[in-house]
Amino acid sequence: MPDLTLIIGNKNHSSWSLRPWIFMRHHEIPFHEKRVALFTETTDIELEQFNSDFKVLALKDGDLLVWDSLAILEYVSEQYLDNRGWPSDPGARAMARSISAEMHSSFLNVRSEFPMNCRKTFDNVRPSLEAEHEIERIKSLWRESREKYGEGGEWLFGSYSIADAMYAPIALRFIGYNILLEGVEKAYVESVLKQSGITEWIEAGRAEKEIIEEDEI
Repeated sequence: MPDLTLIIGNKNHSSWSLRPWIFMRHHEIPFHEKRVALFTETTDIELEQFNSDFKVLALKDGDLLVWDSLAILEYVSEQYLDNRGWPSDPGARAMARSISAEMHSSFLNVRSEFPMNCRKTFDNVRPSLEAEHEIERIKSLWRESREKYGEGGEWLFGSYSIADAMYAPIALRFIGYNILLEGVEKAYVESVLKQSGITEWIEAGRAEKEIIEEDEI
């Protein structure tokens, strides 16, 4: 049995925490969960031991520590899924890695203008031109992935992959902020929302008592 502990932040707001959490849940990899409430007097003290620069999230595998969402996803795929976290087809794998890395490093306007918030829904928040461009870019990546490589299932590359975990918080943002979705992207977001783990995460986020003011609109 794996001896895994995933150190996460507030479920209502921590989109980076959601990514490895839902990936491991989807693949039924057992792990312990340690939740650290963010932006409190004890946050830095609790996170100091995980060598993550006082950030969530981190993964403990016995005595080994891994931090950063994408690094954790790669590690779990290698150690516990025989690298099945990425598509087996070379073209699909290259694209899955590319769009995952783009999610990791880009879409800063979407992140700042539409913070993840499981408690609330909005229908009056309009994106800036920069955020609108990013939203259209994300939709185009989803459509291209599905059209080229998604024939074998409902996920971006057919079978569930690291790319799906990386974009799960975006799906929640699109629904929460009433972003117009049609066709392929609408069907894809519906698949994300049907995951039992996503339902569990949203319910837990809504039950949290902490308020992170900088992530509230």
